[in-house]
Amino acid sequence: MRKLVYGMNLSLDGYIAAPGDDLGWSEPNDELFEFWLERELAIGVFLYGRRLWETMSSYWPTGDQQPGATPAQIEFARNWRDTPKVVFSSTIDKVDWNARLFTGDAVPEIARLKAEDGGPMRVGGATLAAAAMRAGLVDEFEIVTHPVLLGGGAPFFTALDSWVNLNLVETRTFPGGVTLNRYETKR
Repeated sequence: MRKLVYGMNLSLDGYIAAPGDDLGWSEPNDELFEFWLERELAIGVFLYGRRLWETMSSYWPTGDQQPGATPAQIEFARNWRDTPKVVFSSTIDKVDWNARLFTGDAVPEIARLKAEDGGPMRVGGATLAAAAMRAGLVDEFEIVTHPVLLGGGAPFFTALDSWVNLNLVETRTFPGGVTLNRYETKR
């Protein structure tokens, strides 16, 4: 059975994007980028909602060819292209870059994928992750908090139907006051 991980950069007040889907506040430093690269290299399948898919697929297919790309960014781009992806959306009709589109109910499909053998899966996008959380499918949360208040935008967590108890398994501090708290779901 695969592990399902939900983790992103978020503001101190809990948002993954500022109003207008602005992500400019979360530019990672080299150490943080290396952390994310290490985590992504361990992922067997990326699960994306439409908006995060559009953000990732607009840059990372050629991220290794951008002027000034660091060795870590080059490796991240190559890994992103090579890792299988499932995009959950009913509003787009085509995906590429080693991805397949799923237009049905996300929860049963995520549960089916989770029951397979293989490396961990990462769910990305607040709406898709919220559905997985409400269904009790998320096994681990990687919360990388930046010292900024956005006051609104897309929240990392959305309303749940019941409590989710967690075990803290890792903390880490990055330059600029950025912190990681990694939790596993108590089962």
